[in-house]
Amino acid sequence: MAGYGYYRTSIFTAMFVGYTLYYFNRKTFSFVMPSIMEEVTLEKDDLGLITSSQSLAYAISKFISGVLSDRISARLLFSSGLFLVGVINIFFSWSSTVTAFTALWFFNGLAQGFGWPPCGKILRKWFEPAQFGTWWAVLSTSMNLAGSLGPLIATTMALSYSWRVTLSLSGAIAIGVAVLCLFFIVNEPMDVGLPNIEPGAKKGDRKGSTGQESTLKELLLTPYLWVLNIGYLVVFGAKTCCTDWGQLFLIQEKGQTALIGSSFMSALEVGGLLGSVTAGYLSDRAVARYGLRSHGNPRHDLLLSMMGGMAISMYLFRVTVTTESAKETELWTLIFLPLTYVTNLTEDELWILSLGAVFGFCSYGPIALFGVIANESAPSNLSGTSHAIVALMANVGGFLAGLPFSTIAKNYSWDTAFWIVEVTCAVTTVAFFLLRNIRTKMGPVPKKED
Repeated sequence: MAGYGYYRTSIFTAMFVGYTLYYFNRKTFSFVMPSIMEEVTLEKDDLGLITSSQSLAYAISKFISGVLSDRISARLLFSSGLFLVGVINIFFSWSSTVTAFTALWFFNGLAQGFGWPPCGKILRKWFEPAQFGTWWAVLSTSMNLAGSLGPLIATTMALSYSWRVTLSLSGAIAIGVAVLCLFFIVNEPMDVGLPNIEPGAKKGDRKGSTGQESTLKELLLTPYLWVLNIGYLVVFGAKTCCTDWGQLFLIQEKGQTALIGSSFMSALEVGGLLGSVTAGYLSDRAVARYGLRSHGNPRHDLLLSMMGGMAISMYLFRVTVTTESAKETELWTLIFLPLTYVTNLTEDELWILSLGAVFGFCSYGPIALFGVIANESAPSNLSGTSHAIVALMANVGGFLAGLPFSTIAKNYSWDTAFWIVEVTCAVTTVAFFLLRNIRTKMGPVPKKED
């Protein structure tokens, strides 16, 4: 009989490939946006409406999926969602109106919500607590892989064929992989005759209950849950602003080329990949060293450092990126001059890509950590629900990064819109620092601590 190693490898590989396709098919509209705008007339408001419709649907669906993952097969949720995403992307490629784009992207968001919550549930079932953050972070790099290669692949295909072929092909591949995931993913060790890993899981207890299950009311009354909610909303919203609008900001307001805009997006995702893995690994080492305690989480120090890095890199991105900035700074030239000969890029362009990588590193790290903390701080029977709640708030941030953000940019400027996000991120970091040592164990307070 196959052991933990075989099943962990096959399950993790299936989820990694599957979620890479989830994310690629979530961002295909953003990837091929310039090509679509050449064929279909779209204003800033139209673009914001389409992206916000997906974010709104994703927020609703991810919450529902998180709750459902505590009650029904996570494997079935993950596979069915990916199948629907593929079908919807194919239908999108056949459309040509703003109304159709908005409706289909809304349904894409609904299907997208069935991707990540099942992953968190399955990871917690198959990996030890001191490994959980690392594997969660590694799995989350599937988003960075799709986000870094996606713009280049989608742009190349759109130029070589068309944006319609790009969406149709990506949708068809997602459908095929969804079927494979149904066969390779296993919900928990007990399903294949192995002992469960979660503490307190007993044979015949499908939920791995520890005896006294917490209620949803007790979870919702935990102040720490709402600290995580606000923090995740701001971080995810700021990240979405840069991934959805950073390219247009560079082109329309900073006078950069489309190639630099897409390269910035790729650099951001590469930095995000490194940030996710670093955050997971280092925070797991902190947990292994100090253990999970009732007040203050060992992952907080790293989380706060990265949130601060987000605010600083956003400020530098907004203020220092100009067409003349590279040529006016001697220090800048000394740092980047050697690289200009290797990459054939100017100092200014290298600075833009560096800022993208740093922002990606500092934003995707906290995104991975918020999910890990919400999952591990909650009672076992409500871990999926806890993650669903914080993910709902994160996607509210994603929604605010759509139409509301583009409306501010239209009525004022891209610079003003990014300044508001930058200040919000800085204020949230300070507030989180002040609350870092509150009670972090969710659920009912033990009588000794009451």
